[in-house]
Amino acid sequence: MDIGTVRRHFSSHAREYDLHAVVQKRVASRLVELIGESGVGPGPALDVGTGTGDLDRRLLRSCPGLDLVISDLSHGMTCHAAAALAGSAAVDADAQALPFRTGSFSLLLSASVYQWVNDLPGAFAEGSRVLAPVGRFAFALFGDGTLKELKEAHRLALAETGGRRVSHVQEFPGLAEVRRAMGTAGFSSIHAFAEDEVESHRDVPSLLRCLKGIGAANASAHRPPGLAPRRVISRMMALYAERYARDGRIPATYRVIYGLASKPGGALLRGS
Repeated sequence: MDIGTVRRHFSSHAREYDLHAVVQKRVASRLVELIGESGVGPGPALDVGTGTGDLDRRLLRSCPGLDLVISDLSHGMTCHAAAALAGSAAVDADAQALPFRTGSFSLLLSASVYQWVNDLPGAFAEGSRVLAPVGRFAFALFGDGTLKELKEAHRLALAETGGRRVSHVQEFPGLAEVRRAMGTAGFSSIHAFAEDEVESHRDVPSLLRCLKGIGAANASAHRPPGLAPRRVISRMMALYAERYARDGRIPATYRVIYGLASKPGGALLRGS
């Protein structure tokens, strides 16, 4: 993953992000629900990848007075969230190299972020490092199966048109990979599971505009250069509609992987 590209994508879309982040808001709501099932203990909390601060606003409504630090790789997102969360400390931070002392937080939370890191076990280990003993980790990321309709339509379009056999669609980690990364990072009481969220769009161009609006372009260092050929895009749109459209609309599936764990000695955060 090209981290500089990720940073630029999200910084440039901070102002319009909330207009398009329908699924991301559902994910934030679900994650706060999971955190709340066991209650939030004493001590400061850190949000890794705060985005516009939607997750934190939801958490603070259920936990007023929480000592919360917000962070994001994208300076534009950090500034946007800081303006909406005036009582929280804000800092630019890379999930793979957090600028905090070991054992600083009792809770680390993150929504829709860890799918962008290059080294998932390393990023999780960095999260474990900044957690205090018995500290808790709660996150959601987009996993393998996300945008499966788009990916399949693009694969078929490439095959039919004789285009490059490299997809422009982002790859995502699978559930087994996420569980292994949590274990490798040294967490205990690990609970990870997947749920699907399905978004409805008028057509493929509206889906692509939505993805662009949240800054979710393919940031892989191995992505094909430039835009896909027009013939590939045109055929992809037709195939997407032919295979998946219902009642004049198309679905876009997001596979959301939720992870709940404790630093050794902590108690399980129970999910469903």
